[in-house]
Amino acid sequence: MTFTGPTPIRDAFGKALVELGAANPDVVALTADLADAIKVQWFADKYPDRFFQMGIAETDMVCVAAGLAMTGKIPFATTFATFAAGLANMAVKIAVAYNGANVKIATSHGGVCVGADGATHQGIDDIALMRAIPGMAVIVPCDANEAYKATFAAAAFEGPVYLRLGRIATPIVDDAPFEIGKARTVRNGKDVAIVACGSMVAAALDAARSLEAKGVDARVLNMHTVKPLDAAALSEAASRCGAVVVAEEHSVIGGLYGAVAESLAAVNPVPIEAVGVRDVFGESGEPAEILAKYGLTAADIEEAALKAVKRK
Repeated sequence: MTFTGPTPIRDAFGKALVELGAANPDVVALTADLADAIKVQWFADKYPDRFFQMGIAETDMVCVAAGLAMTGKIPFATTFATFAAGLANMAVKIAVAYNGANVKIATSHGGVCVGADGATHQGIDDIALMRAIPGMAVIVPCDANEAYKATFAAAAFEGPVYLRLGRIATPIVDDAPFEIGKARTVRNGKDVAIVACGSMVAAALDAARSLEAKGVDARVLNMHTVKPLDAAALSEAASRCGAVVVAEEHSVIGGLYGAVAESLAAVNPVPIEAVGVRDVFGESGEPAEILAKYGLTAADIEEAALKAVKRK
């Protein structure tokens, strides 16, 4: 399946899950009272005997998913990002990760673009929380095409996976092959490397086009897998460009910026600038307004890139 226009990333997950269900009878789905919000209802309608509505009980859902995985099933446990990473954190850590259970945790509402749901439903620390759990793969697709392929890749991956999905329609970046742990260079450049994930990849490309008009040649790296991080691709980009900007719809603490900074500090330290949420809670609002308020626009990425280049 290929998506050609702006599409909610969670919709692509829902469609992929239905196809997975048709291909593999061991695929099952669970949700914590959010079947419509994460588009798992499509799977429930098609395969009701393999769908488990757990109610508002995220910890119970994760524990049941771990048990199903131990029997050979491939469970997709679905809820909002902040609920999976926060409310159910201990269950994810012990029932799933400690046991190496083959559970796939797929979440909507990753980031600040959740409309009227506001701060309590915004996942702005979920990447950091999941990334810190041993053995947990963390995937943040940039568009619907990547989310569709990432869902199949997550099912084939042996071990726990956190799949972070957005709520709003996101521009299509491209339709390239997807491999867990392998970053993609979506634009070549030599002056600064913009490393982005999720919705910020499209914004990074917009920033790169604007920078070109100012004589700055920006490379854009789609780091769709935050863990395991593609350290080789990152180091190469830093070496060629000499400066890095990290852009993510997440806190600047512990997410992609943290992963990139940790990696480069060890092997190839260069000037790094961060574009992300600055140690504050979010709030309700229209996506464009919220992105502008919290400095998550193409213009903000462009400004950070100019700072990084100046620091070289």
